[in-house]
Amino acid sequence: MDDGLATIIAFLETVHPYDGLPQDELARVAGSFSRREFAAGEEVYHAGEPLKGLYLVKRGAVEVLEPSGSIVSLLGPRNSFGERGLMRNGLAVTTARTTQASVLLMLPVAEFRRLIADHAAFERFFQRGRNAEQRESDLTAQKVERLMARAPITVPADTPIRSAAQQMRDHGVSSLGVIEEGRFAGLVTTRDMTGKVLAEGLSPDRPVSEVMTRDPVTLPPSALGSDVLHVMLERRIGHLPVVENGTLVGMVTQTDLTRFQAVSSARFVRDAATANRVEDLARVTAQIPRLLLQLVGAHNAHEVVTRLITDIADTVTRRLLWLAERQFGPAPVPYLWLACGSQGRQEQTGVSDQDNCLILSDDATEEDMAYFATLARFVSDGLDACGYVYCPGDMMATNPRWCQPLRVWRDYFAGWVATPDPTAQMLASVMFDLRPIGGDASLFRRLQEETLDMASKNSIFVAHMVANSLKHAPPLGLLRGFATIRSGEHKNQIDMKHNGVVPVTDLGRVYALIGRLDAVNTRARLEAAAEAGVISPSGARDLLDAYDLIARTRLEHQARQVRAGLKPDNFLPPSDLSDFERSHLRDAFVVVRTMQSAVGQARGARS
Repeated sequence: MDDGLATIIAFLETVHPYDGLPQDELARVAGSFSRREFAAGEEVYHAGEPLKGLYLVKRGAVEVLEPSGSIVSLLGPRNSFGERGLMRNGLAVTTARTTQASVLLMLPVAEFRRLIADHAAFERFFQRGRNAEQRESDLTAQKVERLMARAPITVPADTPIRSAAQQMRDHGVSSLGVIEEGRFAGLVTTRDMTGKVLAEGLSPDRPVSEVMTRDPVTLPPSALGSDVLHVMLERRIGHLPVVENGTLVGMVTQTDLTRFQAVSSARFVRDAATANRVEDLARVTAQIPRLLLQLVGAHNAHEVVTRLITDIADTVTRRLLWLAERQFGPAPVPYLWLACGSQGRQEQTGVSDQDNCLILSDDATEEDMAYFATLARFVSDGLDACGYVYCPGDMMATNPRWCQPLRVWRDYFAGWVATPDPTAQMLASVMFDLRPIGGDASLFRRLQEETLDMASKNSIFVAHMVANSLKHAPPLGLLRGFATIRSGEHKNQIDMKHNGVVPVTDLGRVYALIGRLDAVNTRARLEAAAEAGVISPSGARDLLDAYDLIARTRLEHQARQVRAGLKPDNFLPPSDLSDFERSHLRDAFVVVRTMQSAVGQARGARS
């Protein structure tokens, strides 16, 4: 019989993720499925209805439609549907109907949820980017607000050192925040008391402001535990204030971290931060593919993986700047080294080139320019030696165009915004992803604010940026297929960078421009755009889910290559994926295309 248990078991053995279940578990699941027959054109469920279970196509074809009536996907045998609603509130978020006579298998809701709870493979596939697999004990994935000691002890700047020391003793803490004119101004620790007061014979009646560390490095509550580790290791500090809008809201110390186990990225940062030769840095970065394999294998969220990998690049860059100044002498004027591209967005994977620039103080002279040209060459050559290859488009600080005083950079951005020709659009797109890495960050703050304000107010420039963002299309072919590369070395493969993550990156940049949002990371931009009302809550949820799936699929592809001893790349053969994975990846691309259409229509309405 077609619906016999043995037949269903044999069918499920060909469907992922059921194919990984033990035989006794597979038999139980197979017995839970019910068989349903549908005529052509019959509705399986309607958007908004309570779902009875997860559907699996055994024979026939099903089309899935958005509430608006637009087709999301066409599904054939071995494809599942209905999980989006089941993973939310149990209500269908789409409408499903057959396009030909079909046989469907339905897994009851309770059994579906049991499989999600009991089997990691089901959770990974059906969560579809909701990051439920992050381990609560993984420090690197924790938000700082969960690690910090709340209600930190603070004192006014004019507090006598003796009184400050007594408060540290009475409260059993090793540091105090110092407040000046109502804002967090500095940090004083027990180390300061011994090294600056006792050792130097300073009067304990002097104000604590004389021994505090003024304007110490801080993190916001939204930072990750990896940020804490990397800052502490690189700066060799044991106390890290958590500051939000100028207010000290918490403190993280090394003691706070002892219950967590740091992943190896922290060791890489430590080794890079203490390296004294380019060769030593190259040995650190040579281990990044292994780190990628470890992080992906541990099911870390893609934004955590790329953040940890980018943190290593940041530390390597700062160490190269330090080595350069040690060799060529201190900089003659203040400067700031910035990264753009994937490093700027904190989205580096196992494949990265270098994109960077230098902003110099307006006091820089022609003589100073020669110093910075030498520094830029040293750092860029060092990055290349560490595996961050030279930018094919020469978007590097070694190019005199991208090593200029602040006033020149202001003119650059003003010109691009005023005359948004194709070259200006391309350059503006790259430069909107700038992030300070090393040097005087104040050289960038006002420039970023001024540029966002100026650009967002220029409707013509915004329209051109929107049009530019639509040039990278998701790889959708006819019916259920993908539009793969047609010829050459990567024939029949999907470019998961330019046709996968880049379309979402472009959308995030446009949303940030429209909303005047200063976030640079793509996922942070999408979340900020949703908060600011630039995109609807439902659109944001779908786009975030789609982006998570696309980015995770790209990383998993690279991890497979590393495991096989290959150099990771961005070119994915669809045949490497199961029917299940291909179906959901295509759904994700459809969401991206839908959001592209929406932003394009909004631009047309405005014009």
